[in-house]
Amino acid sequence: MEIRFRTLVSWKGQLVLGIFLLAIKESEQGPHEERLIDEIFHKEKRNYNNLARPVANESESLEVEFGISLQQIIGVDEKNEMLHTNVWLNYEWTDYKLKWNPEDYGNITSIRLPAKKIWTPDILMYNSADEDIDSKFSTNIVVYSTGVLSWVPIGLYISSCSIDIKWFPFDEQKCIMKFGSWTYDGANVNLTLKWQEVDISTYQESGEWALIGRPAERNIFKYECCIEEYIDITFTLHIRRKTLYYGFNLIIPCFMISSLAILVFVLPPDAGEKIGLGVTILLALSVFMMIVAEMIPATSGSVPILAVYFACIMVMCTLSVCLTVLVLNFHHRNPDMYIMPSWVKTLICEWGAWVVRLHRPGRDISRRSLKRKSAMRDLEKQLQPSKSLIMNIKDDDDYYPYTPSSFGDMPSMQQDDNFITKTELKMILRELRSITNKIKEDNESGEEINDWKFAAMVIDRMCLWVFLTFTLASTLAVFFSIPHIFNPNEK
Repeated sequence: MEIRFRTLVSWKGQLVLGIFLLAIKESEQGPHEERLIDEIFHKEKRNYNNLARPVANESESLEVEFGISLQQIIGVDEKNEMLHTNVWLNYEWTDYKLKWNPEDYGNITSIRLPAKKIWTPDILMYNSADEDIDSKFSTNIVVYSTGVLSWVPIGLYISSCSIDIKWFPFDEQKCIMKFGSWTYDGANVNLTLKWQEVDISTYQESGEWALIGRPAERNIFKYECCIEEYIDITFTLHIRRKTLYYGFNLIIPCFMISSLAILVFVLPPDAGEKIGLGVTILLALSVFMMIVAEMIPATSGSVPILAVYFACIMVMCTLSVCLTVLVLNFHHRNPDMYIMPSWVKTLICEWGAWVVRLHRPGRDISRRSLKRKSAMRDLEKQLQPSKSLIMNIKDDDDYYPYTPSSFGDMPSMQQDDNFITKTELKMILRELRSITNKIKEDNESGEEINDWKFAAMVIDRMCLWVFLTFTLASTLAVFFSIPHIFNPNEK
């Protein structure tokens, strides 16, 4: 019983649905629209010609409202200086041949007609960089009973854009999209603005570029080829690059590598890796420079600030390698090959050490002591240097003069004893002089070696502070010189 009831209900539902579909099929809406379209293109009735400009009087100018709706900034090709966008074009004009009374056609107020069937303005992008100059997709046109036509074709446009790389990657670009009629001058087609700026009601935010401005401007220009005035509408897209990607992938690694260049002067000279570290850092920066060079166009108009920053760091690393060679040269010098000049000892080992606050064990390196040493050094130049006891002894065999008269009144044995004593004393004095000179030479040699090593330490410390200051100053100077970096919402 239940199965029969369900079958009956299903049969009744199908019957009602069939009657409803038959009623729709008998509707008068379809024939009215078909009759209207047939009358529009019937030669004997309206005789519509899609080649003729739709104006009642040929001396009149057809007013066409034009605007664009930006959907997406696909990308900016800095290398080839091109802008890729997804744009909807908005046309609106009046065709007096396409008017009708809705009451005569079943209250139809609008129809859709193919763009190839009716007259359309030949508006193209003047600064197109695409092989297919007209990149829009030919969609249907909405025709209203008042004769107003609304056409919204979609297109993927590639426009030429002059790229200013001075502040890359903190740069802003102003790319224009210039539209106008290719054959109709202002007397035939009066192109006007539909909106005062680019419509972004359906805009999809770009991950690389921020849209900060989108003005539109109507221009009237007379070209050299023609006497007529042509009208164009120029849309300007003011975009700013988002720097998060470049900050994490270029700027922060470069800053960290430049910090390693400073550590070259902290590494002890005996480690033997100072030169290797400096050269490795220089090669790493060269790789980053090549990456930046591949991103930007090959132009000599300006140098990107990031390349300037990399160049400054590379100069610093190059100088650090050169100064490291000097430090190692000083560190491994000895008195057998080099004699330390007095200016090195005064300027580097004394005043240089005082400037960088580098203390030496057993030496008082202060401003007062340095002035005292300088005064004593000047005094020694004026006075004769005093000799030690050993040095005052003459180096000759006649220090103790031996004459026969000196020992003439003495017995021969006593004379022999005095002669032996004199000879022994002379030999002892010679040995003492030799030992003293050797000890003094060793002390002076060791002290001079230590002075060379200390001079290398002072140069290392001075380079550390100089290069640290240079790195911080150049980094801050680069970032503070960039416009709008601290106020990204400023236009």
